[in-house]
Amino acid sequence: MLGWAVTFLVIALIAAVLGFGGIAGASAGIAQILFFIFIVLFVVAMIARAVRGRPPV
Repeated sequence: MLGWAVTFLVIALIAAVLGFGGIAGASAGIAQILFFIFIVLFVVAMIARAVRGRPPV
């Protein structure tokens, strides 16, 4: 999922350089949403691992 967020970020940067404002804004928004979903899932996984008795890495 983090890979998809980086991909959309790169698309947004390229579109912004080429002057496609709408596409750049949409791609940046998608990248931001995917990044926050990744962070939430990562935190949930770390909490689940700690609850099961394994120390976090």
